[in-house]
Amino acid sequence: MMTASGWSANQFSSLLGVYRSGLGLSESAATGLVAVYVLGLIPGLLAGGPLADRLGRRPVALTALAVNLVATAVLMAGTASAWWLLPGRLLTGIGAGALLAAGSAWVKELSGPPFVPDAAPGAAARRPGLFVSAGFASGGLVSALIAQWAPHPTVLAYVPHLLLAGGAWAAAYGAPETGGGPAPAASPAGWDRARFRRAVLPLAPWVFAAPTVGFVTLPALVHGVAGWRTVYAGIATAVVPGAGLLVQPPARRLTARGRRAAARAGLAVVAAGFALAAAAACGGRPVLALGAAAVLGAGYGLLLSYGLTETAAAAPPERLARVTALFWTAAYTGMAAPYAVTLLQGTFGAARLMGAGAVLAAVTWAGVAAGSRR
Repeated sequence: MMTASGWSANQFSSLLGVYRSGLGLSESAATGLVAVYVLGLIPGLLAGGPLADRLGRRPVALTALAVNLVATAVLMAGTASAWWLLPGRLLTGIGAGALLAAGSAWVKELSGPPFVPDAAPGAAARRPGLFVSAGFASGGLVSALIAQWAPHPTVLAYVPHLLLAGGAWAAAYGAPETGGGPAPAASPAGWDRARFRRAVLPLAPWVFAAPTVGFVTLPALVHGVAGWRTVYAGIATAVVPGAGLLVQPPARRLTARGRRAAARAGLAVVAAGFALAAAAACGGRPVLALGAAAVLGAGYGLLLSYGLTETAAAAPPERLARVTALFWTAAYTGMAAPYAVTLLQGTFGAARLMGAGAVLAAVTWAGVAAGSRR
């Protein structure tokens, strides 16, 4: 279910080159469609979280997954007219947002006591992020391979998600409910808002600013991949979240050393990734760009693990879905980064913008490090 959500987000990113060449979309229109996803995702998150706390995780997650399926069907109609892509991406965002809010809480609760009595501390909170990252990695790569070599790429590239989401819906239908019901009278003060504001919100936008620059912006800046740009973009969309998955064992060890160790490490890695991205943008070198994408993905994995763990620690069970939705909302604002780069690179140049990203990540690191010492 969570893998299907991640798959739906990245299957489109790998097809941007196909839409540019086949439908004549401009660079700003193509990256703007990535941002439209966020416009649907945020209300989906903000509505899905409270609904999941009140009505239960199961009905909200299953409904959201059904919307996700419909959205992919609408995107398939984009082969006839580019106008279908706009509602398709908007619906993808709405469904994914509600699914992230309800599904993250559902998977977290199903992964811990009483369903898994011997679950390791923190493992349940990190598990939704692992499944989403797996969907990010596989969805982008599979759609790119289909788009490169199969006929009718803007139709067939979406078929795997239809099969995955349909199978996930059938599998999740029999899973037990874990939450829901009226909030207690003291619920407005029932969670640690100050901890959430200090420890999570300042770094949340970097969770998706880093990876989207890695698999949306950088593939468009490289040279020497003519005829293979779609496959290259697909490899980038797999490398970024794949690196995020690979850093999960060290993320667990960092968390065991201290609550904010993973946050500091993640921001440092993101700053290094943007510095590498600046070098890659200067020469348009494909291998260096993939290296930068991998480093940005590693930073994403560290920050996502930290964010979900810290959010779960700040929220009581009756508030878990809505507080998790707040984290995902703040994180997904970072997905506007590629669109901002597209708008500004004509004035400042992509390399300078990547350098500015490195500086901003370093400034955020300094703020988090200072907060850790208080």
